[in-house]
Amino acid sequence: MTDKLDNSFGKESVSPQERQQRIRTLFNDVAGRYDLMNDIMSFGIHRLWKRRFVRGLPDHGLFVDLAGGTGDVAALAARVPGRQVVVCDPSLEMMRVGKADPDHARVGWVCGEGERLPFADGSVAALTVSFGLRNVTHLDEALREAHRVLVPGGRFACLEFSRPVAGFRPLYDLYSYLVIPRLGALVAGEPAAYQYLVESIRRFPPQKEFARLLESAGFVDVHYRNLSLGIACIHTATRPPSGQE
Repeated sequence: MTDKLDNSFGKESVSPQERQQRIRTLFNDVAGRYDLMNDIMSFGIHRLWKRRFVRGLPDHGLFVDLAGGTGDVAALAARVPGRQVVVCDPSLEMMRVGKADPDHARVGWVCGEGERLPFADGSVAALTVSFGLRNVTHLDEALREAHRVLVPGGRFACLEFSRPVAGFRPLYDLYSYLVIPRLGALVAGEPAAYQYLVESIRRFPPQKEFARLLESAGFVDVHYRNLSLGIACIHTATRPPSGQE
């Protein structure tokens, strides 16, 4: 895959369409070992983060997990009987892997991208995205789309890698740049893919800046909560109720 991801991947010389295609190719290539790599890279902690992430969200209605990949978060959400849970992801291969898991029988699957969600205005009770929003081509458009499809009063929740606390940051950076790409080479056979993932984490807005972006997109009740010294962060927000937008 190294020939598919070069040093220009995250630079302006790459068009949005080309970047989008490369990201889709990246996830298609690593789909078979993506969940295993997540377990190894996070020492299994990502599973605890995700269980905490799905708490406190609406118990009824359409529940969309954007960039839901193989459906691990969607499967957790689907344990609540009143939810109709759908993964929306641009990678057909990631979803193919997820569909093969018998634990994901209650999850629906739709191919789509964050900037053009295939859902009607005001039709979604909750929209979640975990470790995927940093891969959209236009973050502001994706947030506006999330706002559009949510019902008035609907909840947006994002679990994403973030900016660790200052004292822990040097150690975390060392692990990210030196260890993760090597694990990608050893376990998934895709060092370039995991080098991109590390770089995409660095480009994603830190906690307070992302909260401001949510407010700019029209959300209210914007909050964030750090996990594991800020390695990850849960952001939550609400589309204003009818008459308050």
